[in-house]
Amino acid sequence: MKPCIFIHTNEKQIIGALVSKYSFERFASKQGAFDVKLIDTRDFTFFKDYEGKKYLRDGLHREWLNEDLQSFTVLRFAPPELMNYEGRSVVVDPDVFCVSDVIPLLERDMGGKAVMARKRKGGSKDSDFASSVMLLDNAKLKHWQMEKNFAEMFAFKRDYADWIALKLEAESTIGVLEPTWNDFDRLAPDTRLIHNTHRKTQPWKTGLPVDYRPPEKAGSLAPENLWHRLRRSLFGEYGFLGQYKKHPDSNQERLFFALLKECVEKGIVTKDMIKDQMTKNHVRHDALDVVARTPTLAERPLFAA
Repeated sequence: MKPCIFIHTNEKQIIGALVSKYSFERFASKQGAFDVKLIDTRDFTFFKDYEGKKYLRDGLHREWLNEDLQSFTVLRFAPPELMNYEGRSVVVDPDVFCVSDVIPLLERDMGGKAVMARKRKGGSKDSDFASSVMLLDNAKLKHWQMEKNFAEMFAFKRDYADWIALKLEAESTIGVLEPTWNDFDRLAPDTRLIHNTHRKTQPWKTGLPVDYRPPEKAGSLAPENLWHRLRRSLFGEYGFLGQYKKHPDSNQERLFFALLKECVEKGIVTKDMIKDQMTKNHVRHDALDVVARTPTLAERPLFAA
């Protein structure tokens, strides 16, 4: 069985997901050695049954919104089941882009571990991991059952924050990936996968109104919680959250739009698709102009030789 790279997404991040998919194929040293597939929230019909219902997150009862920017994150745990608990898979967020050959990751010795992920920057404990990029031995993850595990959040038996940080896994089953395989907002010559973790500066969102929910802390009277309750009651779910800002690293912005330009040239993403996503405020309104003026990676490499 071929290994498979899964990019989980929803409609709001579909352009990013398509660019991510292309990036893995573009930099592969062995064409056809692996598959790349999108996992879209719209393909999991049971999500609709939970719209507006309360789930457990950071010890709080939050409202589930399928239209939230990051409603796709729980799909990080879908690949083993999708592959019938066979073979290997890699799962990444739709804001993760490959800039080097991924074959060494797919073929690496996992040392008997079920999961490999990098340590989570700013995690509350040394055991916190970033599940935004994971290498998975699917046969060892038969307890990952998407619909059942998702429902447990709404029965308040599974905390989203613990699930996402891999705190529900035995630490002995998790191996540590080098940070370059999930490089948080750092694009350097040794970067393998670049991850635009700062949502407010994602390059394809500049200038749009913020459409993600900020985190809240456990403890109902925490000042941030009180502010967000007041803000939501007066201005709505995303009211008073401002706009997406320009990415501080022009090279990371250029990488995304150079890859998007290649996608347009190859028909992977059409101009009509981009226009549609612009209309929906999922992609910045000057995206086609930025594509037009961005040199390709062949014309201008990311790093001087």
